[in-house]
Amino acid sequence: MALFSRMPKLLRWIGITMIIWLILMFLYRLFFFYHYGQEGRPITGSAFLLGLRYDARVVSATGLGMMLICLVPNFDPFRNQLAKRVWAVVLTLVFFIFLIFYAADFYHYDYLQQRLSASVFNFLPDAKISFTMMAQTYPLVSISVAIIVVLVLYTLLNRFLLKEIFASEPGVPKKQKKWYFITAGLLMAALVFGRLGQYPLRWSDAFSLNDDFKSNAALNPFQSFFSSLKFKNSSYDLKEVAAGYPLMADYLGVPNPSTDPFNFTRTYQFAEGAAATTNIIVVICESFSAHKSSMYGNPMNTTPFFDSLCKDGVFFDRCFTPAFGTARGVWATITGTPDVEDPKTASRNPAAVDQHSIINDFTGHNKFYFLGGSTTWANIRGVLTNNISGLKIVEEDNFDAGRVDVWGISDKQLFLAANKEMASQDKPFVTIIQTAGNHRPYTIPSEDLHEFKLAKYPADSLKKYGFSGNDELNAFRYSDYCFRKFIDAAAKEKYFQNTIFIFVGDHGLRGDAGPLFPRSFTRQGIAAEHVPLLFYAPGRLPAQRINKVCSQLDILPSAAFLAKQSHSNTTLGRNLFDTADKKERYAFIADPDTRVISLVGNQYYYGRNLSTGTKEFVSVTDNEPVVVSPRTDSIRNYMSALTEAWYHTSRYLLLNNKKRNVGIAGSGNK
Repeated sequence: MALFSRMPKLLRWIGITMIIWLILMFLYRLFFFYHYGQEGRPITGSAFLLGLRYDARVVSATGLGMMLICLVPNFDPFRNQLAKRVWAVVLTLVFFIFLIFYAADFYHYDYLQQRLSASVFNFLPDAKISFTMMAQTYPLVSISVAIIVVLVLYTLLNRFLLKEIFASEPGVPKKQKKWYFITAGLLMAALVFGRLGQYPLRWSDAFSLNDDFKSNAALNPFQSFFSSLKFKNSSYDLKEVAAGYPLMADYLGVPNPSTDPFNFTRTYQFAEGAAATTNIIVVICESFSAHKSSMYGNPMNTTPFFDSLCKDGVFFDRCFTPAFGTARGVWATITGTPDVEDPKTASRNPAAVDQHSIINDFTGHNKFYFLGGSTTWANIRGVLTNNISGLKIVEEDNFDAGRVDVWGISDKQLFLAANKEMASQDKPFVTIIQTAGNHRPYTIPSEDLHEFKLAKYPADSLKKYGFSGNDELNAFRYSDYCFRKFIDAAAKEKYFQNTIFIFVGDHGLRGDAGPLFPRSFTRQGIAAEHVPLLFYAPGRLPAQRINKVCSQLDILPSAAFLAKQSHSNTTLGRNLFDTADKKERYAFIADPDTRVISLVGNQYYYGRNLSTGTKEFVSVTDNEPVVVSPRTDSIRNYMSALTEAWYHTSRYLLLNNKKRNVGIAGSGNK
């Protein structure tokens, strides 16, 4: 209390108000934990500590706002009598909102087993029915009376505090006040940011606790509500999903189609222990654009080493990502569902954080995720830790190497650290390595410049073959250098012979795809999603180049099949190595920037602009216009219907592909 007595009166009032709110938030969390937790479950310190950080964030944002407003003399309750009366009313209203949020949160969890989110707005169109259901289910009168009683008590307490502080000693001399305000402002700003590091505290950090209830207990209803506000319209049209289901079920080869509920499950069963010695390494390569790499004939010859790998592996040269953007590419690879969120990414949507991934079916494997920077980026940490059991994340703070730029350590050091970790394993593993170096600011570490020689080309040549400048060109070349370092290091380790390496771009790059590709790659913008896909396992997979269309979504189903790992595929990827599957494959794309949903086939492209309704049907094999005929009309109509089905199914699965207990049951594919 001595500290408070030395503070300026305004800060005393704000500080005590913040403490009262923090205490009430803690008491609510304690009540929530014991009311909804399993009987006998002990207090979870990690959940309460993280919850305190969320609460401090909300309270500090409020306190900082109060302080900034009151720096204007007319709004300071200790310098203006009218302001004193106004603040008594304002804080009562603010606390009333506080009570409404917490009451709504309590019963929202009771009803849906989820903390309060902006999805409550979905009940507004049926407000009468929703209110009647609430009235018949919950004691609304008792709740209302309790809110009023607590509100009156808080109002009286707040008036008492103002009166007591107003009559107290002034505290520090006037000359020292500014330092108290500066210190208090910085402290509250730091609490609002929530952590020491590059990224602020986010809702997804709660899901790093690896326990759904602990995660929910840690969350603050304000945090979860406002984090999900931008996703309040994230939903799906059940009629559209049902209309497209027969097409999707047929395309995916679902053995037991059902619409109640919608079934997309394909089960693959292998002999027990068949995958016990096979490792899987998936390298998600930053901005690995097809038209800028050597495998497609770009004269800049940016990726000669990777080109040599492709000649020794199974190279799919017409792979497309379902969207443009790193977060969306990581999401699609791990979950098997296209990220069709608009405008934000699915990884940022609290309602979509719970996703089934085939990685979990590798029950006998250790699981790793290596990233040179921080997984707090794009809230990807929540997606990873909440959905992949036993995952070990290795990120920027875990490496011996120093950061080279905003994206963390260099890709070379990332690969070498990952190789060292994998070489030490005594169990098989599934590893994801996400690179970041081929990205602005295009940093080439000085330690590598003695071996990696920078190239320099004229501006007109660079532009002709897709590069903005020599910096971008050299960053692309440096990625190839890092691939070489990784494979050279891995080839010396025992795990190499038992490993399937998979390389794929997180996305392509926009721009002129050049003369080596049909005009549709540039005009329809699909160069932004066109990436190399390589399965590399010397001595295990016969080398071949496959020019049939495929998708990033197909990676995990194919990897599980190659590893002979029993698994359950519940989303939209297909096994690329299923020789019995003769259907033409398509790649679905939902471009978040152009707002075009489209389908790329072996011969044609179909797209529809969600904003304008404009539709396009063009060739992806040549520059000739599509000849109108009964055959092409039939293909166009099929691709149009399948595009719509894929889009609506993806929206449905984002919210309905929940993580499940691993274990294969029931009949399925083999």
